[in-house]
Order: sequence, then structure tokens, then C-alpha cells
Amino acid sequence: MTIFKNPHLLLAVTTFIWAGNAIAGKYAVGHVSPMMLTFFRWAIALALISTFAQQHLKTDWAAIKSNWIYLLLMGGIGYTAFNFFLYSALQHTSAINVALEQSAMPVVIFVLNYLIYKTGVTWLQIVGYLLTLIGVLVTVSAGDPIGMLTSQTTVINRGDILMAGAALCYGGYSVALRAKPKMHWISFLTCLVAGALLFSIAGVGVEYASGNSLVPVTLQGILVCLFAGIFPSLVSQGFFIVGVSALGANRAGLYINLVPVFAALLAISLLGEELRLFHALAFFLVVGGILLAQRAQAAKS
Repeated sequence: MTIFKNPHLLLAVTTFIWAGNAIAGKYAVGHVSPMMLTFFRWAIALALISTFAQQHLKTDWAAIKSNWIYLLLMGGIGYTAFNFFLYSALQHTSAINVALEQSAMPVVIFVLNYLIYKTGVTWLQIVGYLLTLIGVLVTVSAGDPIGMLTSQTTVINRGDILMAGAALCYGGYSVALRAKPKMHWISFLTCLVAGALLFSIAGVGVEYASGNSLVPVTLQGILVCLFAGIFPSLVSQGFFIVGVSALGANRAGLYINLVPVFAALLAISLLGEELRLFHALAFFLVVGGILLAQRAQAAKS
């Protein structure tokens, strides 16, 4: 299929699905708990991908055995931890805020690539990523970043703090994809999904101990789990792996900044959320900063 030969199109579709995941997470509030949603999505994903992954797993078994710790941690951190933070954040803040804050991921990728792999950097890239961070700060501060930084009584929304954890998890995961062992992407994705499911089982135990509900209590909760188990868990993750393999983590990570654009459109049309002036300013800063950094990267390469 033509779409699989075009990494740019794959990554654009990926970000649209991720935007839909933020909206689905908002629909889950009050219908299924964050960790149970995380558990069910990976259980559904593993059941589906296992139906056509057997031959690839047999072929790649030697690579899987020698890299099982890496695969387990990648699934646990990049999939389970990230989505737990994301779904928990949506319990406390808007889908638009979550999507904008998700745009910090390329900055995390950029910094980690520089620290770990000594990836070269230009001043134009630094300026671009600083603009992106300012955009995220505008979102967190509800349009008053200076007031937030100077006030001694400012309390940051809990959801915004949780999204910082999500950005760190998925940014680290994206950079670690560079060390991906040589195997078919279906084998790789199956192993990561299995690792995510194992980590989510442990997370469910923690959630149970805290007294949260373990079972979706409404049809809406079940439908959210089904959506998350198919599209964000399989389709988008597979597309992202192929996209990173083709373009590299830095270039592929830039596409993450389409998420707030798509998410804002979906949140306004489906959730009735209000797009405020500071959101528009944050969009401008985030997208402008990333485009500037991307231009610097293209000129450098």
C-alpha cells in the first residue's frame, strides 16, 4: 500500500490518532479508571496482533531473547507509563491543554539525543525549541507565564504536572528507538505491547490498593477501551515505529506537534471545549518553534 511507503503520511495519520486518544481519554473520565483503561487497551492490542505475528516472532526469536529487558522496558515506559500519565492528566485538565503540553515531547527528544548521542545542535534549533517551551508554559499558566513564575502562591494544575511525566516517558522511548534490535516491526511491536500489558497488570494492582474501580461500569467505558486498543495501541504505534525508522527520531518527533492542532479541532467539535486566546498564542509559539527547528535541521543535513 502507498501509505506504508510514505513515512510523512504515516506520521500525520499517527498524530491524528494520538489526538483522538486524548479525546477518548476525556470520554473515559467517570467510566473507566486510568490504569484499567491502560490495561484493557494493551490486552485488546495483544490479542489482535498475536493473530498475525506468530511467524515473525519465530523468525526473530533469537533477537527477542537477547533483548528482552530492552523490549520489556520500552513497552513499560513508552506505552504503559505514558498512557497512565496521559489518562490521569485528563482527569484534571482539558484535552486541549493535554495536547499542547504533549508538544514538549520533541524538546525532550532533542535534549536526550544531544546528551546521549551528542547530536549536533544549531542556535536556530535552540531558539525554535525555546519557543515551543514558551508555548507550553503559556498553556500551563493559562496565558500568564510571567505571573506564574513570579507568584509565590501559584499552584500548577495537577493534570499539567502529570503531562510532564508523560512527555518524559514518550520522549525517552522515542530516543531509545534508535537502539531498536534488528527484527521485523511487527515482532517489535508485539513484544512492546506484551511488555506494556505486564507493566499495566502491576499498575492495576496499585490502583486496586488505592480503592479505584477495576471494571468499566458503562458501555461508554468499554467503547473507549476498544478504540484505544485498536487505533492508538496498534495502528499509530506501528506507523510511528516505521516513521522513526525512515526519518530518525528528531525529524519524526516534529510531527508530534500536529497533535495539538488535531486535538483542538476534535475537542471543540466533540467535547465542546473552548479555544481561548492563550491557546491560540500557544499554538503559534509551539508550531512556529517546531517549524523553525525543523528548518534548521533540514539546512544542517
